[in-house]
Amino acid sequence: MNAISLGIAWNRLLAIVEEQAQVLMRTAFSTVVREAGDLSAGIFDVRGRMLAQAVTGTPGHVNSMAESVNRFLEVHPVPSLAPGDVLLTNDPWDGTGHLNDFTVVTPVFHQGSCVALFASTSHIADVGGRGFGADARDVHEEGLCIPVTYLFRAGIRDESLLRIIKANVRDPVVAEGDLYSLTACNDAGAAGLRRMFMDFQGLRFETLADHIVATSQAAMQAEISQIPRGTWFADMSVDGYDEALRLACALTITDGTVLIDFTGSADASPWGINVPMAYTTAYAAFAVRCVIGGHIPNNAGSLATIRVSAPESSLLNARRPRSVSARHTVGQMLPDVVLGCLAQVIPERVPAEGASCIWNPVLMDAGEVASHARMQRFVINPIFNGGTGARPGLKGLSATAFPSGVRSTSTEVNEVTSPLVIWRKELREDSGGAGRYQGGEGQVIEIAHIEGAPFRVSKMFDRINHPARGRDGGGPGAAGRVYLKSGAVLRGKGTEIIPTGETLVLETPGGGGLGIAEARTNS
Repeated sequence: MNAISLGIAWNRLLAIVEEQAQVLMRTAFSTVVREAGDLSAGIFDVRGRMLAQAVTGTPGHVNSMAESVNRFLEVHPVPSLAPGDVLLTNDPWDGTGHLNDFTVVTPVFHQGSCVALFASTSHIADVGGRGFGADARDVHEEGLCIPVTYLFRAGIRDESLLRIIKANVRDPVVAEGDLYSLTACNDAGAAGLRRMFMDFQGLRFETLADHIVATSQAAMQAEISQIPRGTWFADMSVDGYDEALRLACALTITDGTVLIDFTGSADASPWGINVPMAYTTAYAAFAVRCVIGGHIPNNAGSLATIRVSAPESSLLNARRPRSVSARHTVGQMLPDVVLGCLAQVIPERVPAEGASCIWNPVLMDAGEVASHARMQRFVINPIFNGGTGARPGLKGLSATAFPSGVRSTSTEVNEVTSPLVIWRKELREDSGGAGRYQGGEGQVIEIAHIEGAPFRVSKMFDRINHPARGRDGGGPGAAGRVYLKSGAVLRGKGTEIIPTGETLVLETPGGGGLGIAEARTNS
């Protein structure tokens, strides 16, 4: 194939994986996948190299899934796979960082040989244990862990595995449905690839794979080579579970490579905010990709130019059996630290700090059915976002998830799937940091039970004690707040009961400002 044909085939792969992701969104049972896009989808060659990823999805899933498929192939090498096989895991250290994310891998066969693998990940609402939150003391408390294994073998469903899963979760219908959704989206990708083979007669897939990886890596190396060589340092404090924690980063630009070292960051926590290395790598690499070579497709080639390390058993390289359920509360703060380094060498590309960590409370019944005859059992995981940091030449975005990229779930969907009422949901005025370019605003949300019954909230929030900092003279964004409308202040993390008749109020953080406020613009 010539360069033009290879380019056309590459674009075809990008279209296939986007269709794969759309099938996952349309068929998912979990609201956070269907409505917010908390997922990833991609295609891999038989060496486990990610060749294309869907734009739909979140980098925490995509970039950690890029590492995960190699683990699948270590356990089940390509020669051992057969048509109709479907593999899965939710192991945090083999998947995408916590038990709620299930990764499914499906081999694709053409003319009797395995030529590629499709992988996808989605967040399943409940996996048993304590439920989604930061309260557990080790991973065994957090729910059911499935090692890399078969979901389907030669097209035959593993009934024993499904019975085990359904017996250990609070909503077995949703869990089973989401596993079928992941399988269906990989099947859609496989069907698209088979059509591609029909349209590109004589296509040697390994040649296309080598072209994608080599071209992307060379393009990324060329972009990095335009940045001055050197090492830059940045650090940041985050709220932690019950005390502040330090995130420290040294970023080194060498000849075509970016090295990120998190030495100096906090030790592992006794609570469920620890981050497995794959998730740390995912968001650290994403920060680099945002400002260096952003036009280059994200795949094994472009990611190979970024190397990430963290001390063993630290907060950012948590080892089994550390609790990791709320790993996103720390992991999604990492881009701000990495960008803090890059702001010292390419400030014209780097935004100020933002709210960063999504505010995704788990809201559920209080379990006191006897005292409230009409109270129903329920669990929902809505997503609310704060403001992003101001950008070079532009204001920050309000109520927008960065770096996760997931969308806020709609009020209507949250209310129809629970007995809760969202009485207020509006932008939080003046919560963006002052500056020439103002930070994005957060939002205010008020939530109550329609019957006035008590309910539980599992909180995984940050930027309450350590708001987003401004840059180049810009002011900090407003800190987040969690409280009852009657006045009682709640902690940012942990599970608490919202008492009878009370209203929960969330004020998400604002983004930091950029530049001196006296020179403020309305752009």
